[in-house]
Amino acid sequence: MPFTSNLGKIMAEKGLTYEELQYKSKVAPDTVARARDGRIETCKLFTLEKLAIALKVEVAELFDWKR
Repeated sequence: MPFTSNLGKIMAEKGLTYEELQYKSKVAPDTVARARDGRIETCKLFTLEKLAIALKVEVAELFDWKR
């Protein structure tokens, strides 16, 4: 998959735990874990937006795309 998750790095930079991000974003725990570990294959833009807002970053910062 050409996408790489930056979620774990951003969470560490912000000092956020899974529980804190789940609470702030109101995203299901399994979705946060899969997104952080790069095990997510599909995700709604609305979900990515909720994570980005909770982390105070742009949606594009959540993932890197490599060809």
